[in-house]
Amino acid sequence: MCDHLDNKYNLTDKENKFVAKKNFVQLIHSNSKFEGVNTTLPQTKTIVEGMSVAGVSIDDIGVIVNLKRGWEYVINSKDEFNINSAKKINRIVARDDAIEPGAIRTGNVQIGGVEYEPDIPTEEELINDTEIIVNNKSNSKTQNIIQLMYTMMRKQYFWDGNKRTAILFANYYMIRNGLGVLNINELQMEEFNELLTKYYNTNNMNAILKWTYDNCIYGIDR
Repeated sequence: MCDHLDNKYNLTDKENKFVAKKNFVQLIHSNSKFEGVNTTLPQTKTIVEGMSVAGVSIDDIGVIVNLKRGWEYVINSKDEFNINSAKKINRIVARDDAIEPGAIRTGNVQIGGVEYEPDIPTEEELINDTEIIVNNKSNSKTQNIIQLMYTMMRKQYFWDGNKRTAILFANYYMIRNGLGVLNINELQMEEFNELLTKYYNTNNMNAILKWTYDNCIYGIDR
């Protein structure tokens, strides 16, 4: 088991939303790399601002635009943190990719580059994972939500967009609990993918959980 990891930040709602809004384009840019989008940060910013960029495919523009809508929901929504908000995030970010955006997967999928094949999940599983992990009083809220994020990625609850959904859902919780924001940036992507592959194949989360805690959480340092 991973050692106990304390909350890094204890921000007000206004402070946490400020951090998310200040890094809005960077968060979208980082998350787009999960889908292999190869835009530069200035190109991502231009697309977020509603303008076209020469040489960027319609599919890549769609990923960025949907992530923009997803982050707007994450920052501004007053919905409760539960399975319905997870499904809504997936419906937004995977609207152009998934067989049925926002729906729990009902068929088999394979994850490229790994031996592990996830079972077909159920809605009850996601409800239980969310409630059990987030309400675990033995760990900090930050540790719990990172654990839930990677559990969601490995179980592949949705037809597509699982990494994007999991990280936005984690930030939905973090922002509402003053925990900062979680972002895996472009320069960290290679190490992240190596750790994620090991986690998928072994179901041992300790290394990627600690790495994420140490390197991927941002807030206001006083």
